[in-house]
Amino acid sequence: MKTLAIEFSSAERSVALLEKNDAGKPKCVAQSSETGLSTTNTFGMIELALTKAGWEREEVEQIAVGLGPGSFTGVRAAIAIAQGWSLARDIKLQGVNSAEALAHRARAKGCVGRITVVSDAQRREFYVADVDLQPGEPIARPELRIATNAELTDRESQGTLLVGPEINKWFPAGRELYPDALNIGLIAMTRTDFVAGEKLEPVYPRETAFIKAPPPRTIPPMNPPSRAS
Repeated sequence: MKTLAIEFSSAERSVALLEKNDAGKPKCVAQSSETGLSTTNTFGMIELALTKAGWEREEVEQIAVGLGPGSFTGVRAAIAIAQGWSLARDIKLQGVNSAEALAHRARAKGCVGRITVVSDAQRREFYVADVDLQPGEPIARPELRIATNAELTDRESQGTLLVGPEINKWFPAGRELYPDALNIGLIAMTRTDFVAGEKLEPVYPRETAFIKAPPPRTIPPMNPPSRAS
């Protein structure tokens, strides 16, 4: 199955094209990425990857999307692309937790054993997932939770490797890595839990809290000014 993978949850945005090789295993055909820009050349990245692979848009059979947690705008942009594409063509869609993709990338970069995947949750808090990376063993889907800076500082002091985007802004001994489209696609191609476009939703572990707006006020009409006689 020819797959387009999109990962926009961090400052390192990427797309990848994958298909299965003769042995039936997923392989990467082409990639493109952008880092640190204020805007994303979304369709330019996709077109570049398609050109590298020699694919037409119509050949894409599946889109895999990184669902975060991460950039509010980036994740929703990736979801919107997948939803729009699926309306135009009958393709399969799949969402992948970006923290899981980051764990797979960490193992590919040589990380072994227990690590903690970290991403900024704002409000001086972090989204974290504890992952056990063992060569040749499957990586369990991570369970995300909220952690404080103090908790992660304590973990780091005890020798736990913290891994994540821009991690060194908060934790100097951490390893800076970003989720990528390649691993989003590799994970997606091992699964068959496809979803409808409207079911693609960002991963957002924080409990939603809001204050209901008061009812609108009724403003009486103004009396027209009287004419002078």
